[in-house]
Amino acid sequence: MANKKTPKKKSNRQPLIIGIVVLIIIVIAAYAVIRSPGSQTANQSTNLTPTSTTSPTTTAASYTNGTKVLFQTSMGNITIQLRTDKPITTANFLNIVQKGWYDGTTFHRIIAGFMIQGGAINQTVQPIKDEIGTNNHNTKYTIAMAKTSSPNSATSEFFINVADNSGITYQDGSTFDGTYTVFGTVISGQNVVDAIANVPVTTNSMGENSQPIQPVTLIKASITS
Repeated sequence: MANKKTPKKKSNRQPLIIGIVVLIIIVIAAYAVIRSPGSQTANQSTNLTPTSTTSPTTTAASYTNGTKVLFQTSMGNITIQLRTDKPITTANFLNIVQKGWYDGTTFHRIIAGFMIQGGAINQTVQPIKDEIGTNNHNTKYTIAMAKTSSPNSATSEFFINVADNSGITYQDGSTFDGTYTVFGTVISGQNVVDAIANVPVTTNSMGENSQPIQPVTLIKASITS
């Protein structure tokens, strides 16, 4: 009977129970701290503003023997090397370059810290199929096709990323990399790209602050190799 009332047994169990409860609380709190930032970043990505500078590690893009295209612009020259693993997109782009349809057009949409967009032409181009894949990353200085919200709707317009936009995730769960086909990268003239990205802009017809006050012209696009 005396043993049943011994305080030692009670005191031994109590610290053990308290310790287990404290450990559980610590584990739950740690898990919440680790998970919250990532979840909040994704949920708050409701516009075209980059939310991350970390790109997923996957198969590298293929540029070996890729065709080079020179953009002569009113602010300097930009050389782009095209990927060899995006045949539909590159063929469409090169076809427009060869026909001279980009000559005399402008970079009509510019958002500092995001991208510079051009390629609006008067001629009709049929929409092409998206070429996304697992190695489609909109990192800084890559060039990708602009499009509507519908799949396979890219035609002639393109944009050059001036930041690592790979981390953009929208509220509906779609991603920037899963939407816009990357088909090349700037190998020369990055300083020109940066200069264009920082020209003064005003509000366009859609209410977006992205229209250059002074036109930035793509004087000529030509294949160099």
